[in-house]
Amino acid sequence: MAESNGTIEAIAEKVQAGGRLTFDEGVELFQRATLLELSATADRIRWRLHPEQVVTYVIGRNINYTNVCWVKCSFCAFYRLPGSTEGYILSKEQIFQKIQEMIDLGGTEVLMQGGLNPSLKIDYYEDLFASIKARLPIHLHALSAAEIIYIAQISKLSLKDTLKRLKTAGLDSIPGAGAELLVDEVRDRVSPLKDTPSAWLNLMQTAHELNIPSTATMMYGMGETLAQRVEHLMKIRDLQDRTGGFTAFIPWSYQPNGDELKGQGDTGYGYLRTVAVSRIMLDNVTNIQASWLTMGPKIGQLSLQYGVNDFGSTVLEENVVTTETTRHLMTLAEIRRNIQDAGFVPKRRNTRYRVLD
Repeated sequence: MAESNGTIEAIAEKVQAGGRLTFDEGVELFQRATLLELSATADRIRWRLHPEQVVTYVIGRNINYTNVCWVKCSFCAFYRLPGSTEGYILSKEQIFQKIQEMIDLGGTEVLMQGGLNPSLKIDYYEDLFASIKARLPIHLHALSAAEIIYIAQISKLSLKDTLKRLKTAGLDSIPGAGAELLVDEVRDRVSPLKDTPSAWLNLMQTAHELNIPSTATMMYGMGETLAQRVEHLMKIRDLQDRTGGFTAFIPWSYQPNGDELKGQGDTGYGYLRTVAVSRIMLDNVTNIQASWLTMGPKIGQLSLQYGVNDFGSTVLEENVVTTETTRHLMTLAEIRRNIQDAGFVPKRRNTRYRVLD
Protein backbone atom coordinates (compact mmCIF):
# COMPACT_ATOMS: atom_id res chain seq x y z
CA MET A 1 0.00 0.00 0.00
CA ALA A 2 2.88 2.34 0.80
CA GLU A 3 4.30 1.82 -2.69
CA SER A 4 0.88 2.59 -4.22
CA ASN A 5 0.53 5.77 -2.16
CA GLY A 6 3.99 6.81 -3.25
CA THR A 7 3.05 6.32 -6.89
CA ILE A 8 -0.11 8.40 -6.52
CA GLU A 9 1.88 11.10 -4.74
CA ALA A 10 4.40 11.14 -7.59
CA ILE A 11 1.56 11.48 -10.12
CA ALA A 12 0.08 14.36 -8.12
CA GLU A 13 3.47 16.09 -8.03
CA LYS A 14 3.85 15.62 -11.79
CA VAL A 15 0.43 17.22 -12.37
CA GLN A 16 1.30 20.07 -9.99
CA ALA A 17 4.42 20.75 -12.07
CA GLY A 18 2.32 20.90 -15.25
CA GLY A 19 3.32 17.48 -16.53
CA ARG A 20 1.17 15.32 -18.77
CA LEU A 21 0.07 11.90 -17.54
CA THR A 22 0.72 8.71 -19.48
CA PHE A 23 -1.81 5.98 -20.16
CA ASP A 24 -0.38 3.84 -17.36
CA GLU A 25 -0.56 6.73 -14.90
CA GLY A 26 -4.21 7.28 -15.81
CA VAL A 27 -4.99 3.63 -15.11
CA GLU A 28 -3.07 3.86 -11.84
CA LEU A 29 -5.19 6.84 -10.76
CA PHE A 30 -8.40 4.95 -11.51
CA GLN A 31 -7.27 1.83 -9.70
CA ARG A 32 -5.36 3.17 -6.69
CA ALA A 33 -6.05 6.80 -5.86
CA THR A 34 -8.44 7.58 -3.03
CA LEU A 35 -11.42 9.83 -3.62
CA LEU A 36 -9.73 12.55 -1.57
CA GLU A 37 -6.54 12.33 -3.62
CA LEU A 38 -8.49 12.55 -6.87
CA SER A 39 -10.49 15.52 -5.61
CA ALA A 40 -7.38 17.41 -4.49
CA THR A 41 -5.55 16.91 -7.79
CA ALA A 42 -8.53 17.57 -10.08
CA ASP A 43 -9.60 20.62 -8.09
CA ARG A 44 -6.09 22.07 -8.36
CA ILE A 45 -6.25 21.81 -12.15
CA ARG A 46 -9.74 23.33 -12.19
CA TRP A 47 -8.52 26.43 -10.30
CA ARG A 48 -5.47 26.72 -12.55
CA LEU A 49 -7.73 26.87 -15.60
CA HIS A 50 -10.58 28.82 -13.98
CA PRO A 51 -9.20 31.02 -11.18
CA GLU A 52 -12.46 32.87 -10.51
CA GLN A 53 -15.07 31.60 -8.04
CA VAL A 54 -17.50 31.05 -10.93
CA VAL A 55 -19.46 28.07 -12.23
CA THR A 56 -21.14 28.59 -15.58
CA TYR A 57 -24.35 27.22 -17.10
CA VAL A 58 -26.28 27.70 -20.32
CA ILE A 59 -30.00 28.12 -20.85
CA GLY A 60 -30.81 25.61 -23.56
CA ARG A 61 -33.26 23.02 -24.76
CA ASN A 62 -32.90 19.53 -26.16
CA ILE A 63 -35.10 18.85 -29.17
CA ASN A 64 -35.31 15.28 -30.43
CA TYR A 65 -36.59 16.02 -33.93
CA THR A 66 -37.12 12.33 -34.77
CA ASN A 67 -36.96 9.03 -32.90
CA VAL A 68 -36.68 6.89 -36.05
CA CYS A 69 -33.36 5.01 -36.13
CA TRP A 70 -32.20 1.67 -37.52
CA VAL A 71 -28.92 1.28 -35.57
CA LYS A 72 -30.48 -0.50 -32.56
CA CYS A 73 -27.87 0.44 -29.94
CA SER A 74 -28.33 -1.94 -27.01
CA PHE A 75 -28.27 0.91 -24.46
CA CYS A 76 -31.03 2.98 -26.13
CA ALA A 77 -34.75 2.67 -25.36
CA PHE A 78 -35.62 5.86 -27.27
CA TYR A 79 -35.38 4.71 -30.89
CA ARG A 80 -38.15 3.28 -33.05
CA LEU A 81 -37.31 1.32 -36.18
CA PRO A 82 -38.32 2.71 -39.60
CA GLY A 83 -41.96 1.81 -40.25
CA SER A 84 -42.91 1.74 -36.55
CA THR A 85 -46.27 3.27 -35.71
CA GLU A 86 -44.53 4.99 -32.76
CA GLY A 87 -41.95 6.71 -34.96
CA TYR A 88 -42.18 10.47 -35.49
CA ILE A 89 -40.63 13.48 -37.19
CA LEU A 90 -41.48 16.80 -35.61
CA SER A 91 -42.95 19.43 -37.90
CA LYS A 92 -41.20 22.75 -38.40
CA GLU A 93 -43.93 24.50 -36.45
CA GLN A 94 -43.46 22.15 -33.48
CA ILE A 95 -39.72 22.82 -33.53
CA PHE A 96 -40.24 26.60 -33.84
CA GLN A 97 -42.61 26.52 -30.86
CA LYS A 98 -40.14 24.60 -28.68
CA ILE A 99 -37.34 27.02 -29.55
CA GLN A 100 -39.53 30.07 -28.89
CA GLU A 101 -40.45 28.69 -25.44
CA MET A 102 -36.73 28.48 -24.66
CA ILE A 103 -36.00 31.99 -25.99
CA ASP A 104 -38.80 33.35 -23.81
CA LEU A 105 -36.84 32.02 -20.80
CA GLY A 106 -33.64 33.74 -21.91
CA GLY A 107 -32.29 30.71 -23.75
CA THR A 108 -29.53 30.82 -26.34
CA GLU A 109 -28.81 27.18 -27.30
CA VAL A 110 -30.77 24.45 -29.01
CA LEU A 111 -29.30 20.96 -28.82
CA MET A 112 -31.00 19.10 -31.65
CA GLN A 113 -30.51 15.36 -32.07
CA GLY A 114 -32.57 12.46 -33.30
CA GLY A 115 -31.70 9.16 -34.91
CA LEU A 116 -30.38 7.70 -38.15
CA ASN A 117 -33.60 8.16 -40.09
CA PRO A 118 -33.28 6.84 -43.66
CA SER A 119 -35.99 9.19 -44.96
CA LEU A 120 -34.03 12.36 -44.08
CA LYS A 121 -31.23 13.44 -46.41
CA ILE A 122 -29.10 16.60 -46.57
CA ASP A 123 -31.84 18.74 -48.12
CA TYR A 124 -34.10 18.15 -45.09
CA TYR A 125 -31.46 19.44 -42.69
CA GLU A 126 -30.48 22.38 -44.91
CA ASP A 127 -34.10 23.47 -45.14
CA LEU A 128 -34.76 22.96 -41.41
CA PHE A 129 -31.62 24.73 -40.21
CA ALA A 130 -32.01 27.65 -42.62
CA SER A 131 -35.66 28.03 -41.60
CA ILE A 132 -34.74 28.08 -37.91
CA LYS A 133 -31.97 30.62 -38.42
CA ALA A 134 -34.16 32.89 -40.55
CA ARG A 135 -36.81 32.98 -37.85
CA LEU A 136 -35.10 32.60 -34.46
CA PRO A 137 -31.87 34.03 -32.94
CA ILE A 138 -30.31 30.92 -31.44
CA HIS A 139 -27.09 28.89 -31.46
CA LEU A 140 -27.69 25.59 -33.24
CA HIS A 141 -25.74 22.87 -31.41
CA ALA A 142 -26.94 19.94 -33.47
CA LEU A 143 -26.49 16.42 -34.82
CA SER A 144 -24.30 13.72 -33.36
CA ALA A 145 -21.32 12.44 -35.30
CA ALA A 146 -23.28 9.30 -36.19
CA GLU A 147 -26.11 11.36 -37.67
CA ILE A 148 -23.75 13.48 -39.80
CA ILE A 149 -21.82 10.43 -41.03
CA TYR A 150 -25.11 8.81 -42.04
CA ILE A 151 -26.44 11.97 -43.71
CA ALA A 152 -23.27 12.04 -45.83
CA GLN A 153 -23.66 8.37 -46.76
CA ILE A 154 -27.32 8.46 -47.81
CA SER A 155 -26.84 11.82 -49.57
CA LYS A 156 -23.78 10.44 -51.44
CA LEU A 157 -21.58 13.29 -50.24
CA SER A 158 -18.16 13.51 -48.62
CA LEU A 159 -18.02 14.32 -44.90
CA LYS A 160 -16.35 17.63 -45.70
CA ASP A 161 -19.03 18.68 -48.19
CA THR A 162 -21.79 17.57 -45.83
CA LEU A 163 -20.35 19.63 -42.98
CA LYS A 164 -19.81 22.65 -45.22
CA ARG A 165 -23.43 22.55 -46.37
CA LEU A 166 -24.77 22.08 -42.84
CA LYS A 167 -22.62 24.99 -41.62
CA THR A 168 -23.85 27.22 -44.44
CA ALA A 169 -27.44 26.30 -43.53
CA GLY A 170 -26.94 27.28 -39.89
CA LEU A 171 -25.10 24.56 -37.94
CA ASP A 172 -22.97 26.33 -35.31
CA SER A 173 -21.45 23.46 -33.33
CA ILE A 174 -21.71 19.70 -32.80
CA PRO A 175 -22.55 17.87 -29.57
CA GLY A 176 -20.24 15.05 -28.56
CA ALA A 177 -22.98 12.43 -28.32
CA GLY A 178 -22.47 9.06 -29.91
CA ALA A 179 -18.91 8.63 -28.71
CA GLU A 180 -19.95 6.22 -25.95
CA LEU A 181 -16.53 4.63 -25.46
CA LEU A 182 -14.06 5.09 -28.32
CA VAL A 183 -12.83 1.52 -27.98
CA ASP A 184 -13.47 -1.00 -30.75
CA GLU A 185 -14.13 -3.94 -28.42
CA VAL A 186 -16.77 -2.01 -26.47
CA ARG A 187 -18.41 -0.55 -29.59
CA ASP A 188 -18.61 -3.98 -31.21
CA ARG A 189 -20.40 -5.29 -28.14
CA VAL A 190 -22.91 -2.52 -27.35
CA SER A 191 -23.61 -0.91 -30.76
CA PRO A 192 -22.20 -3.09 -33.56
CA LEU A 193 -24.15 -1.32 -36.33
CA LYS A 194 -22.86 2.14 -35.39
CA ASP A 195 -19.87 3.85 -36.97
CA THR A 196 -16.46 2.96 -35.55
CA PRO A 197 -14.49 4.97 -32.97
CA SER A 198 -12.07 6.02 -35.72
CA ALA A 199 -15.01 7.27 -37.81
CA TRP A 200 -16.26 9.37 -34.86
CA LEU A 201 -12.81 10.87 -34.39
CA ASN A 202 -12.43 11.53 -38.11
CA LEU A 203 -15.79 13.33 -38.24
CA MET A 204 -14.81 15.53 -35.31
CA GLN A 205 -11.41 16.31 -36.81
CA THR A 206 -13.02 17.27 -40.12
CA ALA A 207 -15.53 19.51 -38.33
CA HIS A 208 -12.80 21.22 -36.31
CA GLU A 209 -10.78 21.84 -39.48
CA LEU A 210 -13.86 23.64 -40.88
CA ASN A 211 -14.04 25.77 -37.71
CA ILE A 212 -17.07 23.93 -36.37
CA PRO A 213 -16.39 23.37 -32.66
CA SER A 214 -17.80 20.46 -30.70
CA THR A 215 -18.00 18.91 -27.28
CA ALA A 216 -16.79 15.41 -26.42
CA THR A 217 -18.53 12.90 -24.19
CA MET A 218 -17.89 9.54 -22.58
CA MET A 219 -20.65 7.13 -21.65
CA TYR A 220 -19.24 4.49 -19.31
CA GLY A 221 -20.62 1.84 -16.97
CA MET A 222 -21.31 -0.65 -19.77
CA GLY A 223 -19.04 -3.39 -18.45
CA GLU A 224 -15.83 -1.87 -19.80
CA THR A 225 -12.49 -1.94 -17.98
CA LEU A 226 -10.90 1.09 -16.33
CA ALA A 227 -8.09 0.85 -18.89
CA GLN A 228 -10.67 1.21 -21.67
CA ARG A 229 -11.96 4.41 -20.07
CA VAL A 230 -8.42 5.77 -20.08
CA GLU A 231 -8.02 4.70 -23.72
CA HIS A 232 -11.08 6.83 -24.54
CA LEU A 233 -9.61 9.83 -22.69
CA MET A 234 -6.29 9.46 -24.51
CA LYS A 235 -8.02 9.50 -27.91
CA ILE A 236 -9.91 12.68 -27.01
CA ARG A 237 -6.69 14.29 -25.76
CA ASP A 238 -4.74 13.28 -28.88
CA LEU A 239 -7.36 14.77 -31.21
CA GLN A 240 -7.54 17.95 -29.12
CA ASP A 241 -3.76 18.29 -29.51
CA ARG A 242 -4.23 18.30 -33.28
CA THR A 243 -7.29 20.52 -33.60
CA GLY A 244 -8.16 22.36 -30.38
CA GLY A 245 -11.80 22.07 -31.40
CA PHE A 246 -13.34 20.52 -28.27
CA THR A 247 -14.92 23.17 -26.06
CA ALA A 248 -15.81 20.80 -23.21
CA PHE A 249 -15.84 17.20 -22.04
CA ILE A 250 -18.86 15.53 -20.42
CA PRO A 251 -18.55 12.06 -18.88
CA TRP A 252 -21.76 10.34 -17.80
CA SER A 253 -22.81 6.93 -16.63
CA TYR A 254 -24.95 4.55 -18.65
CA GLN A 255 -28.52 4.61 -17.34
CA PRO A 256 -30.42 1.30 -17.24
CA ASN A 257 -33.74 2.18 -18.87
CA GLY A 258 -35.45 -0.92 -20.18
CA ASP A 259 -33.00 -1.32 -23.06
CA GLU A 260 -31.25 -4.46 -24.28
CA LEU A 261 -27.85 -3.85 -22.66
CA LYS A 262 -28.96 -4.63 -19.08
CA GLY A 263 -25.84 -2.91 -17.76
CA GLN A 264 -25.36 -1.69 -14.21
CA GLY A 265 -24.40 1.93 -14.76
CA ASP A 266 -22.43 3.53 -11.95
CA THR A 267 -22.78 5.02 -8.48
CA GLY A 268 -22.19 8.63 -7.49
CA TYR A 269 -18.86 7.50 -5.99
CA GLY A 270 -17.81 5.99 -9.31
CA TYR A 271 -18.92 9.08 -11.22
CA LEU A 272 -16.86 11.40 -9.01
CA ARG A 273 -13.79 9.20 -9.56
CA THR A 274 -14.36 9.19 -13.31
CA VAL A 275 -14.93 12.92 -13.69
CA ALA A 276 -11.85 13.66 -11.56
CA VAL A 277 -9.62 11.38 -13.65
CA SER A 278 -11.07 13.01 -16.77
CA ARG A 279 -10.12 16.47 -15.50
CA ILE A 280 -6.61 15.29 -14.63
CA MET A 281 -5.98 13.48 -17.94
CA LEU A 282 -7.52 16.04 -20.30
CA ASP A 283 -5.02 18.82 -19.72
CA ASN A 284 -5.88 20.44 -23.07
CA VAL A 285 -9.69 20.59 -22.69
CA THR A 286 -10.66 23.77 -20.87
CA ASN A 287 -14.11 22.88 -19.57
CA ILE A 288 -15.53 19.84 -17.77
CA GLN A 289 -19.31 19.74 -17.55
CA ALA A 290 -21.35 18.19 -14.74
CA SER A 291 -23.66 15.31 -15.56
CA TRP A 292 -26.42 16.06 -13.06
CA LEU A 293 -29.03 14.92 -15.59
CA THR A 294 -27.98 11.31 -15.07
CA MET A 295 -26.39 11.44 -11.60
CA GLY A 296 -28.77 13.85 -9.86
CA PRO A 297 -28.40 17.44 -8.61
CA LYS A 298 -26.47 16.63 -5.42
CA ILE A 299 -23.80 14.56 -7.16
CA GLY A 300 -23.64 17.29 -9.80
CA GLN A 301 -23.04 19.78 -7.02
CA LEU A 302 -20.38 17.57 -5.41
CA SER A 303 -18.59 17.24 -8.75
CA LEU A 304 -17.67 20.92 -8.49
CA GLN A 305 -15.02 19.72 -6.02
CA TYR A 306 -13.74 17.12 -8.52
CA GLY A 307 -12.64 19.28 -11.41
CA VAL A 308 -15.99 20.36 -12.86
CA ASN A 309 -16.40 24.06 -13.70
CA ASP A 310 -19.64 24.06 -15.67
CA PHE A 311 -23.16 22.94 -14.77
CA GLY A 312 -24.31 22.41 -18.33
CA SER A 313 -27.73 23.25 -19.70
CA THR A 314 -31.10 23.86 -18.15
CA VAL A 315 -32.33 20.98 -20.37
CA LEU A 316 -35.98 21.94 -20.73
CA GLU A 317 -36.63 18.58 -22.35
CA GLU A 318 -34.81 15.24 -22.54
CA ASN A 319 -36.10 11.97 -23.90
CA VAL A 320 -33.08 9.76 -24.46
CA VAL A 321 -31.16 9.31 -21.20
CA THR A 322 -33.86 10.13 -18.67
CA THR A 323 -36.17 7.44 -17.33
CA GLU A 324 -38.75 7.28 -14.59
CA THR A 325 -35.98 6.52 -12.09
CA THR A 326 -33.46 9.06 -13.41
CA ARG A 327 -35.62 12.08 -14.16
CA HIS A 328 -33.45 14.84 -12.78
CA LEU A 329 -34.55 17.88 -14.77
CA MET A 330 -33.89 21.12 -12.85
CA THR A 331 -35.28 24.61 -13.21
CA LEU A 332 -32.99 27.56 -13.77
CA ALA A 333 -33.51 28.64 -10.14
CA GLU A 334 -32.51 25.16 -8.92
CA ILE A 335 -29.35 25.16 -11.04
CA ARG A 336 -28.32 28.54 -9.67
CA ARG A 337 -29.11 27.51 -6.11
CA ASN A 338 -27.07 24.30 -6.38
CA ILE A 339 -24.09 26.30 -7.66
CA GLN A 340 -24.45 28.91 -4.91
CA ASP A 341 -24.84 26.29 -2.18
CA ALA A 342 -21.53 24.79 -3.29
CA GLY A 343 -19.85 28.16 -2.68
CA PHE A 344 -19.64 29.43 -6.27
CA VAL A 345 -21.11 32.31 -8.24
CA PRO A 346 -23.43 31.07 -11.02
CA LYS A 347 -22.97 32.84 -14.35
CA ARG A 348 -24.85 32.32 -17.58
CA ARG A 349 -22.76 31.54 -20.68
CA ASN A 350 -23.27 30.80 -24.34
CA THR A 351 -22.35 27.60 -26.17
CA ARG A 352 -18.79 28.84 -26.79
CA TYR A 353 -18.34 29.34 -23.03
CA ARG A 354 -18.41 33.13 -23.14
CA VAL A 355 -20.00 34.54 -19.97
CA LEU A 356 -23.16 36.54 -20.73
CA ASP A 357 -24.05 37.85 -17.26
